[in-house]
Amino acid sequence: MEWTSRGVVLTTRKHGENDIILEALTLDHGRHLGLVRGGRSQRNRPFLQPGNELDLTWKARLPDHLGHFQLEAQTLRAGELMTTAIGLASLQHLAFLLRLLPERHPYPHLYDALNVVLEHLDEPDAAAALLIRFELELLRDLGTGLDLEACAATGQKDDLVYVSPKSARAVSREAGKPYHDKLLPLPSFLVDGQRQAGSELTWTDVTQGFELTSFFVSRHLRERDGTDGGTREQVMSALERRYRESFPWNFPD
Repeated sequence: MEWTSRGVVLTTRKHGENDIILEALTLDHGRHLGLVRGGRSQRNRPFLQPGNELDLTWKARLPDHLGHFQLEAQTLRAGELMTTAIGLASLQHLAFLLRLLPERHPYPHLYDALNVVLEHLDEPDAAAALLIRFELELLRDLGTGLDLEACAATGQKDDLVYVSPKSARAVSREAGKPYHDKLLPLPSFLVDGQRQAGSELTWTDVTQGFELTSFFVSRHLRERDGTDGGTREQVMSALERRYRESFPWNFPD
């Protein structure tokens, strides 16, 4: 068995004295594991850092075997990502999220989205929006996607400000007003056409976006007796520090 595909390093773990087991999200074969012989060598170690994009060739005698990877560097961004709190926290969080998906099933749109997120983690507002949208895409692939196109009660497509925790559908301001305390806030940047182009993403937008995705990810975990690794809180903490530095007017005394 043999295939070649691009892949982004998610995690590695030691295997014996010189080898490692690599977990990567690949373009054509989804989240995939494989042995890298000599992965702890000085030559290979810089390539096998989370966030790096590699050309990977996987070989195994049978398709259900662990197999082993041969690799060639493509985009080495780990050094830059691991110098910031947002980069470190986001790498751990993205790996946690992707581990919710079954192994060896291709998700090419998530692969492309992952690379976009990794390329913009040095921009706090862009990073926050992209991470939240990545979680929404992941929820869709988990079978619990949100429908934010129109109000679940009236069918209208404007002034959508809530999400129903039961149906995972958007709700308009007027229809949701009597149930305000039971609905989840829907930040305008997640609804096409509701946010003015070029307007700044506020910290309230960020917290509401993560509260929304967190609710449905947590529900998915509970249904499968899974646990939250606490990685989202680390991302939120790192983003808040950067937001306070970059956009202090978002945090009035």
